[in-house]
Amino acid sequence: MSLKNHLWLLCVPPLLAGCARTVETQSARPAPTAIMATACSTPDVTLDTEFLTGNIASCEPLGDTELSISIEPEDAPPINCSAWYAFRLTPQKAETVTVNLTYEHCGHRYWPKSSSDGITWTDLPQDAVEVYEVDGVRQARITLALADQPLFIAGQEIISSVSYRQWIDRTAASPFVETWSLGQSAEGRDIPALTIKSPASKPREQIVLVGRQHPPEVTGALAMMPFVETLLSDEPLARRFRERFETIVVPMLNPDGVDRGYWRHNSGSTDLNRDWGPFVQPETRLMDALLGKIETDRGRQLRLFVDFHSTQNDIFYTIPDESPTNPPLFLKSWLDRLQARMPDYKVNRDANHNLGQANSKNHVYKTYGAPTVTFEIGDETDRQLIIRLARESAIAMMESLLNDG
Repeated sequence: MSLKNHLWLLCVPPLLAGCARTVETQSARPAPTAIMATACSTPDVTLDTEFLTGNIASCEPLGDTELSISIEPEDAPPINCSAWYAFRLTPQKAETVTVNLTYEHCGHRYWPKSSSDGITWTDLPQDAVEVYEVDGVRQARITLALADQPLFIAGQEIISSVSYRQWIDRTAASPFVETWSLGQSAEGRDIPALTIKSPASKPREQIVLVGRQHPPEVTGALAMMPFVETLLSDEPLARRFRERFETIVVPMLNPDGVDRGYWRHNSGSTDLNRDWGPFVQPETRLMDALLGKIETDRGRQLRLFVDFHSTQNDIFYTIPDESPTNPPLFLKSWLDRLQARMPDYKVNRDANHNLGQANSKNHVYKTYGAPTVTFEIGDETDRQLIIRLARESAIAMMESLLNDG
């Protein structure tokens, strides 16, 4: 199977067809399993959050065709300002409806996306969204014409635990993939994992990829999926890579936070990417055990750790070049190769970001000496560009590991 043909696993045909701001994320509607359901109604429309990732703090009718919702974090501030929201509008008749998104903390961050089926998502048009400030806090007002079917509105495309399971099931059709469970979250949800390698090989060198420590960081997931799929292609480079390296993928470390529609935390009120070192939470303890098992196995060696996230703009947070790695200056080599592959794109790197924090990047390097990177994708980065960047990053990584090691 060629790289081009292998991208069916991601299930994003609108991206590949050229619509940069429309993305298909799953093959079924968001599961109708409310965790913290909030709803309100007028004679003309009902607003609810009875689906995975659905979350607002409260809802109040202001008239037959206007509602006000409050968007607040799962725990009291201070908390990272990743103000997630997701709700569904069900009209009683075709009508133009206004929804006021009100914030007390942080303010509006994510441009609203809409979907009539929970599968294909499109940015709301500029004239449908008004962003303004009250006492220095960004608010938003959405006005849109509803047809005769429900409409999902969310800060980003919805990729829930169900979405991941569907992607993993498709990915498992590859003969190079073994699926397994890392363990259970604090609330008992499965944390799925994949191992990628050639079936007959027993690679010593290990690559670990992790994603979705922070629930709203969907663009990181949109990059991680094609990145992984690139490792599964039939291209000679990928075949050589799978013979020499084993890749362990944990795509969703925080399923509780994802399915609850949280801003930042897991169900233990903890930012998982500040718990690498204390290891208070079960999710990070599972990662600690996984990495420790690699370390104590004389037949294995951790060569690279990549953590996928989202922020305002695309950037790679790395360890400094003067930090010794094997091979030397591996991260510089990788990102230089990426820049050469994408001359029309500026590869941004910060080697001094959050160096003192108990995050995955710092802990893994200090404990195991392997190169580490936090792969950040911008909230509103063009979705076609995300796929391209993910593919090219994976290719450049494989080239650097195979040729420089």
